[in-house]
Amino acid sequence: MTIKDKAYIIGAYEHPLRKAPEHSVAQLHAEVAKGAIEDAGLSRDDIDGFFCAGDAPGANVWSMANYLNLNRLRHVDSTDMGGCSYLAHVAHAAEAIAAGKCNVALITLAGRPNSEGISGTQVRVRGVNMPEAPYEMPYSPVTLNLYAMCAMRHMYEFGTTSEQLAWVKVAASHHAQYNPNAMLRNVVTVDDVLASPMIADPLHRLDSCVVSDGGGAVIVARPEIARALARPRIKLLGAGESTKHQMAGKVDLTYTGAAWTGPRAFEEAGVTPADIQYASIYDSFTITVILQLEDLGFCKKGEGGRFVADGKLISGVGKLPFNTDGGGLCNNHPANRGGMTKIIEAVRQLRGEAHPSVQVPDCTLALATGIGGAIGHRHGAATLIMERE
Repeated sequence: MTIKDKAYIIGAYEHPLRKAPEHSVAQLHAEVAKGAIEDAGLSRDDIDGFFCAGDAPGANVWSMANYLNLNRLRHVDSTDMGGCSYLAHVAHAAEAIAAGKCNVALITLAGRPNSEGISGTQVRVRGVNMPEAPYEMPYSPVTLNLYAMCAMRHMYEFGTTSEQLAWVKVAASHHAQYNPNAMLRNVVTVDDVLASPMIADPLHRLDSCVVSDGGGAVIVARPEIARALARPRIKLLGAGESTKHQMAGKVDLTYTGAAWTGPRAFEEAGVTPADIQYASIYDSFTITVILQLEDLGFCKKGEGGRFVADGKLISGVGKLPFNTDGGGLCNNHPANRGGMTKIIEAVRQLRGEAHPSVQVPDCTLALATGIGGAIGHRHGAATLIMERE
């Protein structure tokens, strides 16, 4: 079953807070749900599908459904793939809608790691029942180190430089200056990135994403419902999801799961990377962006560093505007899971609602990606392609 033309994103909302010490996580979920429902011009009673992931508090999906008083649900999904969960949820919602399982699906993300002091520089605590725990936990893996390994390997294999990595942050900062809610609004230079403290060689502090509270939500609906609303219609064209892991010992740190999800999404959508006018690329670290751009086919493997250099990702300057809200590198990374905000900014671009200084003229085709976990050992990946009707 294809999702092409079978469902639309009709509502989107991003929480304005980046630190919410007086909010509960459940309250943040409720506020973004309310914002997305209102953005769509619907009511809570219209929601008959609900999707959430591991960031949602409680025993399972029923806990948040109860808290939100979603009493007309016919379909639920609590698939958890980390930061890419929400892109997978959009695809799953479209599949459910195409199969007649629901009509209007709500997808939420929220968290408060900024208030709780949780970052990627801490040891990834795993339960004793995790299959990899006996082999990895003695070495105290840290998220940042796992990404740094990939950056170092890419440099060794292809000659990628720290200066090229820095250009990803520079582009994000040029966009974040126009976002009043962004955590880091100051424009930075390549020299600024290289002068920031080295955290895990070769990644500097400014090669890393922010840690923020907040969240976001989107509404996916049947075509008939979307066309009856007085809102811009964002049609889903294609999607892909997968995982990448140790591959039975055949470890290659130079690519991500986007190498599989991208081609699948492009094939279903019937478009090519050259057709994409705007890209929301998951940016937990600068290396994450470069790897995905290669894997998605925007450039050849090993050429990502040159592809992003000299402002090529800056809206109005480069050939592929990316993360025009500032992304995870400068705007926000709620719940340490950035996939939802990638969808939301792509929707803004397609609606023509991004800040005028970064809005892509006549933007009709956009892509969003997500990564969940760590590309240094195992992760989930998802890709969405969307079109303004």
